[in-house]
Amino acid sequence: MQAGDLYQNADWKTEKHVPVIDCPDQVAVDELCEVKISLGKEIAHPNTTEHHIRWIQLFFKPEGAKFAYQVGNFEFSAHGESTEGPNTGPVYTHHAVTTALKLTKPGTLLATAFCNIHGFWESSKAISVK
Repeated sequence: MQAGDLYQNADWKTEKHVPVIDCPDQVAVDELCEVKISLGKEIAHPNTTEHHIRWIQLFFKPEGAKFAYQVGNFEFSAHGESTEGPNTGPVYTHHAVTTALKLTKPGTLLATAFCNIHGFWESSKAISVK
């Protein structure tokens, strides 16, 4: 078994666990570009002590390159836990993140996420540079 065998993917419009990558399809060289990654865009994903998204990671693989670059690792730590019991805490993080980056080459953004119940999920989106 390899790490890649653990990742699942599907259409985010019908599966609540798939990371959705929202960003422009094309950016100018060295232009600051916002990228939003979320889960549950069409079908809400739970955010409870028992069932939640722990983290999202974003990578960029330049076209023609052998390796990808890690853009960010975003961890969600509060899911309603409390000494009073599950789902009684004062804070819940939401499984979405917005980051910014600059590109000098076209390539593919790859988002991965981990659900504490349903495991690893991934999606990708090509982005071109003019």
